[in-house]
Amino acid sequence: MDRTFYLDLARSGARFPIGAHLVLCEKPNHAELLTDGKGLGQVVAETADRFRTPLALPLMDLMVEKADLLTMIGIPQGKADTYHFEGCPGDDLVDRVRAALGAPPTPRMRANCDAIRHIASTRPDLVPAGMAIGPFSLMTKLLGDPITPVFMAGSGITGDEDPEVRTIEIALEIAVLTVQRGIRALVDAGARAICLCEPAANTVYLSPRQLEAGADIFDRLVMANLRRIKATLDELGADLIFHDCGELIDPMIREFVTLDPAILSLGSSRRLWEDARLVPKSTVLFGNLPTKNFYSDAQVPLDSVGQLAGELVRHMREIGHPFILGSECDVLSVPGSEHTINAKIERMMTCEA
Repeated sequence: MDRTFYLDLARSGARFPIGAHLVLCEKPNHAELLTDGKGLGQVVAETADRFRTPLALPLMDLMVEKADLLTMIGIPQGKADTYHFEGCPGDDLVDRVRAALGAPPTPRMRANCDAIRHIASTRPDLVPAGMAIGPFSLMTKLLGDPITPVFMAGSGITGDEDPEVRTIEIALEIAVLTVQRGIRALVDAGARAICLCEPAANTVYLSPRQLEAGADIFDRLVMANLRRIKATLDELGADLIFHDCGELIDPMIREFVTLDPAILSLGSSRRLWEDARLVPKSTVLFGNLPTKNFYSDAQVPLDSVGQLAGELVRHMREIGHPFILGSECDVLSVPGSEHTINAKIERMMTCEA
């Protein structure tokens, strides 16, 4: 899609959260809607209408691909949340996943695709987008302890030398294959952009000290696989919206920028007006109010939302970088705190800069 769509959206002063979960949880049958493609599509369209954006962003559920992957290798979908590899799964697992890439998707993945089809066929005023987890983040969901082998890899230990390191190498390869499979299905359904979420690519999982000392783990474990995903998006003609709300250092952002995302979405730990020096003006910056804590008046008082939003808008306007005020991540509906969260989203949407 022409990059000017995103730049014009930023110039228009657009502001919106990633908020489909808020709208979904207002529905009495919200659990059933997760596997009802048409109903889910209506929720996503309603979300776009409520927050006055033509970009129809779906739920940011980063367990969908894990369940899809595990189903392909014979693990029941109901075990996806808690399942982790016990020991190194063996190189033959990669061949098994490749052989299963044509298998039917899980009900959740099918519903996500059908939701996009519904939007694409009924709402020509909206740009349907898909949601996908990044390969590194999916890998971390497959291991009980991914931090230790990632650190070992950063110390120069290879998969040929240690089975734990080999496990992350195998997990990353099947993660790439699974993410590519999901993206192809979403784009085939009509998605014109993919929001790729890589929140685990952060300083918790990847040691800044190792990176500063010259370790290649960020490029080898994160960026090399993201480039494969970007190549798939380019092949399919879909735009990249890249999201990482983790704790980051500047060199990580410099590398993310090489993917040439249409939108770069970062968490509230970053100051976007400072990060703008690292990002070309062909990429719109999105975010990054601390919406993860909007449920708590103690952590984010209502009055502070307008102050934070106004400060962010003013700084971004001063430096002249294309910018959309939004959430640092998806805004989850928290039972008992719905009124509090929605009041803060409304303040974000209406406050003066």
